[in-house]
Amino acid sequence: MGPVVGLHNLEKKFEAIAGLNALFLRAAYFMENTLPQVGAISKMGYSVGPFRADLKLPMIASRDIGAVAADALLRLAFRGKQTQELLGQRDLTYTEVATIIGKAIGKPDLQYKQIPDDQVRSAMVQMGMSDNFAGLILEMAAALNTGHMRPLEPRNARNTTATTFENFVAEYFVPAYQQQAAA
Repeated sequence: MGPVVGLHNLEKKFEAIAGLNALFLRAAYFMENTLPQVGAISKMGYSVGPFRADLKLPMIASRDIGAVAADALLRLAFRGKQTQELLGQRDLTYTEVATIIGKAIGKPDLQYKQIPDDQVRSAMVQMGMSDNFAGLILEMAAALNTGHMRPLEPRNARNTTATTFENFVAEYFVPAYQQQAAA
C-alpha cells in the first residue's frame, strides 16, 4: 500500500523495543496533497488525480498533525505502545474538493476527472518525483480506491481535527494558484 508500508514497518520496529513508550499518530490523507492541482487546473482547466470521484477520503492539514503531536509530547500521557488515527475535520470526495477549490479561485464550475495511472505517473515524474515513489503513491491510491486502506477507528472527537478544507484552500491553495496565474 505504497509509502504507508514503510511506516507500518517502522512501527513494528518500535514495538519490539521493550519498555518504550510510543504514540503512533496515523494521519489521514494530507490536504497538502491537493496543492499539485494548482498546475493541473492552470494547464487543463480541471482537477485531476488517481482517485475515484465518489471516494470519501478523510483529509487532514499537516498543521493539525503537528498540533496533536506537540500536545502529546507536552503532556506525555501515553504509556506503552499506542496508536491514534487523525482523520481531519471531515471526509471529502475529490468532486467536493474541486467544488470547494473552484468557488475559492473564481471557477465555480471546476470539475474533477479521474485519469489513468500512467498519466498520473507521468505527471508526478515531470514534477520531479522518482518513478519508484510515483508507483508507491499509485499503489496507495489503488488501495484507497478499493477500500483496502481505510481508517480503522470511527470518527470521534479525539481523531477529528479543526482545520476545514475551506480554510486550507483560502490560506494555502488560493495564494499558490494566484502565484501560478501571475507567473
